[in-house]
Amino acid sequence: MKKLSRFLVLVFLCGMLVLLSGFLVLGMYYRNNFPVNTWINGVYCTGKTIEQVNRELILQTKVSDVVIIDAAGREWSIASETLELQPDYTAALKAYMKKNATVLWMQNMQEPAIVSLEPSQYNWNEEKLEEVFKALEFIQEEGTREKGCTIRFDEEKGYYLYDGNKARLNIANMLDNIKTCLSGGRLSVNLAGENCYEDLKDDAEDGRQRALWGQLQDYFDCGITYDMGTEQISFTPALLSSFLKADENKKLLQDETGRFVIDKERVEQWVEELAAQYNTCGTEREFRSSRGDIINVEYSTYGTKLDTKAEKEYLVEALTGGKTEQEKHIPAYVQEGFVRGLDDIGDTYIEVDMTEQHMYYYVDGELQLETDVVTGNTSRRRGTPEGINFVYNKQRNRILRGADYATPVKYWMPVKGAVGIHDADWRKEFGGEIYKRNGSHGCINTPPEVMAELYDMVEIGTPVIMFY
Repeated sequence: MKKLSRFLVLVFLCGMLVLLSGFLVLGMYYRNNFPVNTWINGVYCTGKTIEQVNRELILQTKVSDVVIIDAAGREWSIASETLELQPDYTAALKAYMKKNATVLWMQNMQEPAIVSLEPSQYNWNEEKLEEVFKALEFIQEEGTREKGCTIRFDEEKGYYLYDGNKARLNIANMLDNIKTCLSGGRLSVNLAGENCYEDLKDDAEDGRQRALWGQLQDYFDCGITYDMGTEQISFTPALLSSFLKADENKKLLQDETGRFVIDKERVEQWVEELAAQYNTCGTEREFRSSRGDIINVEYSTYGTKLDTKAEKEYLVEALTGGKTEQEKHIPAYVQEGFVRGLDDIGDTYIEVDMTEQHMYYYVDGELQLETDVVTGNTSRRRGTPEGINFVYNKQRNRILRGADYATPVKYWMPVKGAVGIHDADWRKEFGGEIYKRNGSHGCINTPPEVMAELYDMVEIGTPVIMFY
């Protein structure tokens, strides 16, 4: 029995020795060859060397173009074929092998190892890289870029500082940066850093131009914004540049103290242009009626008119430094509409359609009230006048007087001289063609119950559009 036991122990130990030896042999084998059931980027790697797997990965890899990003954020592409670009996975494969193959290969017996690796680096044609890079548009632009600083003029943006000393390209450093990225397996190269741009030293004239630009910046920072109501006019550098005096070459003029000179005539011209754009008094405009058509109607008592004299004085003073206004400027008006802006009627108004003998009241574009009315007697040449007017007063219990009448009314809203909107309790009917033979002296007769409601709703200043 003892001999048998010893024999079995010896057999067991020999078996373990064989297994251990086999394990060690396979471990040594998998130091240089990929273990069983290993797949990298879809390539079956079992038993293959790093060099073999690298060649297969190279053959199946589609290399993207090299993308170069300059300091302005623009992207420039170089085709990988042009550079004869080729991926190299050697370093990545070695790292994977060192970490996983020697000891953990047995795990692959139970479950395949499916791995995704990126190239460790790229190899390229050195001459092609330099040739193609130097032909890129932004590199070519650098070759034509002037040195030095000058204040220049552009029709769209006004005066600006051309700075030919800042952010000059360092071609050699840029090429080195690209090569470093490719050597590190990166196809996207950002040239904003890595000493790819450098500044040249200013000379005396460059310094003088920078000082003048500083003055211009102070001028451009005046902060003037014209508040025209529904529109805001910001004084951009382009607009502010147009107010400065310059010679025929657009070189800015300076006074004896070195300050830039304001062109008062141009300022006044701009104010006149602004008034021509916003003034409506005495003009005509299109109006879409509630009945659906577009009519032309003249501004009568209503309208907008800028005080150009006051605005010219304000603007010259503000631009010459007399005012440092940072808030919005509301212009002065000779006459100001109920609404300020290019559309000075807005969405709140009374509409009187004399042809349809119907009146509407809109608030913020929504119809709040409508009613039949009776307007001026056209057979006696007392027709209600057309035009854009406004409610300039409101009175209760007024007696309306004329050459042949004295009529008490409870609600009175005059819109043009003696013509107004009022209740007419003596009338039993409204609308239709009553106005042609039995119309008013020119006023807009309104049903009493409707007039009471309208009177409470309407503000003084509300536009009244009257038309046939």
